Amino acid sequence: MHSFTTTLQNFSNNVYGLHLPLPEDIAQAILASGNKRVLCTINEIETIHSGIMAVKPYWYILINQQLAKRLNLSIGEQVQVQLKEDKSEFGMKMPEELEEVFAQDLVAKSHFLELTPGKQRNLIHIVAKVKNTQSRINKALAICHHLNEVNGQLDFKMLNSTIKKYNQLR
Repeated sequence: MHSFTTTLQNFSNNVYGLHLPLPEDIAQAILASGNKRVLCTINEIETIHSGIMAVKPYWYILINQQLAKRLNLSIGEQVQVQLKEDKSEFGMKMPEELEEVFAQDLVAKSHFLELTPGKQRNLIHIVAKVKNTQSRINKALAICHHLNEVNGQLDFKMLNSTIKKYNQLR
C-alpha cells in the first residue's frame, strides 16, 4: 500500500477536470507491478476503483465532481490518499444485476468478455451509476440485447437508443 498527501487540482481544459497528482516514485512503483488499476482511498472515508493516468511526466488519478462534493473537497485542499493494487477482474465492482443477466445470456457475456477492459468498465459503469434496482436491471438487459444485436461490435450511440427503449419498461 502507498500512502501520501496531495492537493486536489483541476486541469484547465474541457477533457479532464478534478484530479489528485501522484508523486513520481509512487507512480513508478505501481507501474512496476504491470497494473495501472488501483483502489484509491481518500481521507480514509471512501474507496474508489481507479487507474493512474499520465500527462507525461505528470501522474494523477481523476476524481469526479460528485465524489468531490460528497467528500466536501475543494480545489487546492490537501487530501490524504492510500493506493493499493486493484486485483478485481474488471478493475471495478460488477453490479449484481449485470452479473445475473450475463449468467442468463452466455452469448452476451462472451461478447462482453471480448471487449477491451476500458469498454468493459464503461458498460459496468453505465449500470453501476444508477441507484434504482429496476433501472439497473433494464440497463443490464439493454446492454446484453445490444451486444447480441451487434455481434459484440459495441456502438455507444445505438446502445444509448436501446437503453432509452428499455428505460420505458416498468
